[in-house]
Amino acid sequence: MQVFDAEQVHRLLDYPALVAALRRAHRGGMPDTHRTVMAEPGGGPDRFVALSAWAAGEMIAVKLVGVFPGNLALPVPEPSVQGLVALFDGRTGAPLLAADGAAMTFRKTAADSALGVDCLARADAETLLIVGAGGLAPHVALAHTSVRPSLRRVLIWNRTSGRARAVADGLDLDAVRVEVAADLELATAQADIITTVTMSTTPLVQGDLLRPGTHVDLIGAYLPEMRESDDAVIRRGRLFVDTYAECDRCGDLGQPIARGLITLEAIEADLFQLCQGRHPGRTSPDDITVFKNSGGAHLDLFTARHLIAQGRAQVRA
Repeated sequence: MQVFDAEQVHRLLDYPALVAALRRAHRGGMPDTHRTVMAEPGGGPDRFVALSAWAAGEMIAVKLVGVFPGNLALPVPEPSVQGLVALFDGRTGAPLLAADGAAMTFRKTAADSALGVDCLARADAETLLIVGAGGLAPHVALAHTSVRPSLRRVLIWNRTSGRARAVADGLDLDAVRVEVAADLELATAQADIITTVTMSTTPLVQGDLLRPGTHVDLIGAYLPEMRESDDAVIRRGRLFVDTYAECDRCGDLGQPIARGLITLEAIEADLFQLCQGRHPGRTSPDDITVFKNSGGAHLDLFTARHLIAQGRAQVRA
């Protein structure tokens, strides 16, 4: 069994190759998946998530991960997402891999949305707005600029401007200017691609401010009570998801569906349909496209499968 720490995961899972691996994986079938989310006893904000995926006759992936938002404010800060990903032989059940769960989550989540960007965002997009300044923020900057080399400007907005500044100062992107956005509304109106990486329970992105042609990439709100976009975003946008299996459990789509604003049929395609050429995606430079990244254990399996292949290639080299 191979074991990969966080440094090895980040080094082996470079974004161009990982996005390409996810594209190839989505040209195949969807593994069987299962998800369990445990809330903190007593009603606190923390969650513990268990995700599993089984590609019959091939591999089984299991991710055990804690989501503890308060970790960043500890006297010695820790990542808000921590855990493990394990990969097993789908024919025998033998363990094949154990990897750092936070690093795997950051990489697969950013690459999932970057694949959505590559399928849906305008090829000439120049300004990326990242809403939120947690651990995922620098990863989406790296992932999205890897698939859209046209990007020349990255704006970081966060309720706490100091965290936005820390993310901006830590990014080193060739030929890309990185700035802190002081005004979210102004930044929204300037952006070609908007990525949200928060756990907000109130909408942050206002649909009435979106320019024609904007791509909105909703990542962070993964529970029914969370929301990163308002109803105008959902009404104005052409809706896409990474997978139908998880999307209505997330507040950005689940709440409008529950209220009758939209139905599941309003979602035009998922990544499987986009990568298999069964849906064209964007058809006009003025389309507002909305992609809900709801994750799922199949993505952990696809990412772990690519990681073990990279690890074996490194050993052979």
